[in-house]
Amino acid sequence: MTERGGGRYLSVRGGEWAFAVAGLPLALLGGGYAFAVLYAGALLSLTVLGLPFVVAALLGARGLGTLHRRLVGRLLGERVEAPARPPRRATAFARGRAVLTDPVAWRALLYLALRLPLGVAGFAAAVVLPLGCGWLIGFPLWVRLLQPGQRPAWWLDAASSLLGLLLLSAVPVAVRSLSGANRRLARLLLGPVRAQQRVRQLETARATLLADQTDRFRRLERDLHDGTQARLVALAITLSLADDALSPAAGPDLGRLRTLVGRARAQTDDTITELRDLTRGLNPVALDGGLGAALPGLAAASPVPVTVRLDLRERPHPVIERAVYFCAAELLTNVAKHSGARSAGLTALSGDGRVRLTVRDDGRGGAAPGTGSGLTGLAERLAAVDGLLRVDSPPGGPTAVTAELPTRL
Repeated sequence: MTERGGGRYLSVRGGEWAFAVAGLPLALLGGGYAFAVLYAGALLSLTVLGLPFVVAALLGARGLGTLHRRLVGRLLGERVEAPARPPRRATAFARGRAVLTDPVAWRALLYLALRLPLGVAGFAAAVVLPLGCGWLIGFPLWVRLLQPGQRPAWWLDAASSLLGLLLLSAVPVAVRSLSGANRRLARLLLGPVRAQQRVRQLETARATLLADQTDRFRRLERDLHDGTQARLVALAITLSLADDALSPAAGPDLGRLRTLVGRARAQTDDTITELRDLTRGLNPVALDGGLGAALPGLAAASPVPVTVRLDLRERPHPVIERAVYFCAAELLTNVAKHSGARSAGLTALSGDGRVRLTVRDDGRGGAAPGTGSGLTGLAERLAAVDGLLRVDSPPGGPTAVTAELPTRL
């Protein structure tokens, strides 16, 4: 069933109708359970059975909340993240106390109580109201079938049919509105509490950061072993050959010695350059003067012309500075490699406890996390320091990527 409004079609999905009909028994069960628990808990609160009863009831509320969460996800398409389980305790008393102080269980009990009127209203909107509309629309026929001798006024027939049609047109809106209310209620009460979400996000960010650091150290170890160490071995061999050229039986071979010294100098320069490249990723020397000195250097090294605008009123924590620096380096590299841009802009602002980095370009656009641009990994690394990454890159451009971080950890 569809209706037109605002220049677009608004459709009521079949899952919303199914949820309104099939969700009523579960809503009645959950609501009855919630009110029975509250009533019985109040009666038993002054007895020794009160606390054990409430503990068992809260565990049951958690289980019913899981059923409702799955039903909302399957029929309404609203994926609600499962909350964490209650912590395991060594003793029964400690386990009971953990359940009694578990906000997820209490929120699930509240959800069951609030879901009851929404479930009844949804069933009424999806089933009872259409049936009533059918009765109103067919009122002239029902009257003539039930009372053949009577002829009601024509205006009464017209008014009942018109009222039935008007109410029938409101059915999709009512079902859609109640479905939206059920989605919001499930998001609010059936998911993890904000503190748990924050802990889970930090755990994920920490795992990502540790994995990234482990990979970086492994690459550094491999580069030192396969590159720098091999160059130093070659340098040692060259110096050994130069030593042999100094003391032959016929006297020093100056030509060969000069060649070996030149080779050793070139090998030393290459080794120094390679070591500089390797250590640049550990702690950039440019950051010794802060972001105000480091970011213009990054922009100057970009093959795409970059306009820099800085307003750094407060200097962030060194860890935040490194995160912003590497983020700017990654984004400017993306501009040069993937965007096809002719110019770009870099803006860095700090103040009121936040630092914001924005890189814009006039390229082809279409940048998004997961498209090979490294934005997903960049967002995960920023999340490890409580940062956010926003990407605005419509097809055809322009592209603007913004990283926002706290100035202090």
